[in-house]
Amino acid sequence: MGQWPPADDDALLRELGEALRDPGPPPEEFLAAGYAAFSWRTVDAELALAELTFDSACDPEPAGMTRSAGSARALAFHAGPVVVAIEVTGTGIVGQISPARSGRVLVRTPRGPYEEVPVDAVGFFSLGPPPSGPVQLHARTSDYAVATSWVSLR
Repeated sequence: MGQWPPADDDALLRELGEALRDPGPPPEEFLAAGYAAFSWRTVDAELALAELTFDSACDPEPAGMTRSAGSARALAFHAGPVVVAIEVTGTGIVGQISPARSGRVLVRTPRGPYEEVPVDAVGFFSLGPPPSGPVQLHARTSDYAVATSWVSLR
């Protein structure tokens, strides 16, 4: 590639022609991002978005409550009457969905599904260590399906 932008139209056309003749394969991360974007084209029609309403890493402590100096991080997401509450440590994530129903929780990263686990009849679930980078939890029961807003857990 020479000077950018090219000095004249002929140089621009030559450079574009070269790019079209030998594009090479697209990088894997571009393909993964494209497939992920396409798979989410109908997400709004299928899932309610649960917004982050509490994060112990940045919200002040409620007055009158005490907590040990542990390293757990608590987060709560709300979508209408549905609540997804989780506690994150370096070794795992435990959580509960309310109203309590059995179902499944899926953790997604920008690269796709990370981990999926069952939710018991009282709404509890347990996941492995949190991935690095942003994640989105999808809770699906017989009565509702919600996806949390994207958040980094580490």
